[in-house]
Amino acid sequence: MKSKLINDEVTDFLDKINHPMRAEIEYIRQLILNSNSNLSENIKWNGPNYFIGSEDRITLRINPLNQIQVIFHRGAKKKEQPKEKLLEDKYNLLTWKENDRAIITFKSLKEIEDNSEIFKEIVIKWIKAA
Repeated sequence: MKSKLINDEVTDFLDKINHPMRAEIEYIRQLILNSNSNLSENIKWNGPNYFIGSEDRITLRINPLNQIQVIFHRGAKKKEQPKEKLLEDKYNLLTWKENDRAIITFKSLKEIEDNSEIFKEIVIKWIKAA
């Protein structure tokens, strides 16, 4: 199901770079945008980025070319760290860098598909918590 929120500029950017994991990127884009209708999409830090208002929340790191990293954060500016992680640490997918920044690394479409429900839950909870 294609999201109405897909940004054509992001699609054009991805067309130009001809990424070998394009199918994986597109699947992740759909999962993120379909999880919260308030999210918008743009390009930031050379990858698709998802934000609400002016607050960045999720960014895809698409280099190196053999994996996709989904970075969950609270924007580019350093903020005071919460005392605890923003989400319960029950998700085996998350690698925590700080209490307000975590990363999920995907290396295949099957891995994304197998974890799609958990991934959507993480996105929904991250947007609420951040």
